[in-house]
Parts: sequence; C-alpha cells; structure tokens
Amino acid sequence: MVGVGRVARLVTENAGIVDVLFTEREQDYCLGKRRAHEHMAGRFAAKEAVLKAFGTGIGQRMRWTDVEIVPGRGGRPEVCLHGEVAAWAERRGLADVDVSVAHSAGIAVAQALAVWDEEAEDSRRGREHAGAFSSH
Repeated sequence: MVGVGRVARLVTENAGIVDVLFTEREQDYCLGKRRAHEHMAGRFAAKEAVLKAFGTGIGQRMRWTDVEIVPGRGGRPEVCLHGEVAAWAERRGLADVDVSVAHSAGIAVAQALAVWDEEAEDSRRGREHAGAFSSH
C-alpha cells in the first residue's frame, strides 16, 4: 500500500528520484496520464509486491528499475524483469509473475503472485538441504 500524496511529495522534493524508481518506459506511461502520481504510486506498490512475492525485498545489488511494470493487453499491468532481479529469478526457476494494481482514495495497492518451476525449485531445495541428511 502506497500513499499517492507521499509519492507526489517524494518526486517533487527529490530531484532525480524518478530515475531511481522508474524506467523511462514507466515514466512515459505515468506522465502521460492525467493523474501521474497515482500511476507512479501504483507502479511502486507493484514493484514492492513483486519483490515480496519473491521473498527478497530489494537486495543490495538490485535496483527498483530492475522490476518494470508495463501496460499489457487491455492495459493490464505486466512485469518485466531486468538486471540483477532477472538473473536472481532465472537462477531460482521463476516461471511467471503476475501483478494486480488498484488505486482508491489516495492509496495505491498491489498484489503479486510468483509461479516457480517445480523442478528448479526442487533442485534448489535439494542443494540447500543436502548436508542436513548426510551420513558419516
């Protein structure tokens, strides 16, 4: 959940923050809308939801622009991963990620669902727990 007013203040008071949080494509989309700050808040809420669905939050080498929320068919938001986040997701077998965004009464909310490739996930779990059952 992200307050639209908070985003409006943040981007107004901090020169350059828009470039840190949003890709050029996201900026073009949001600034092309009548309620640009509402759309920015929605995009930011979606980025947070995606990272939470991954169970990571924003890591040290990850950037907010590594998670891009773009309009898909019919305006439905779609997730494009880049950089460190894309590499992380590929290593762990991400099959798909879906996101939903809503705005109302000055608040933007988003939900994300990450779908993992079962074979990749089972393999990763096996490597993590391999030492737990070794016999001596």
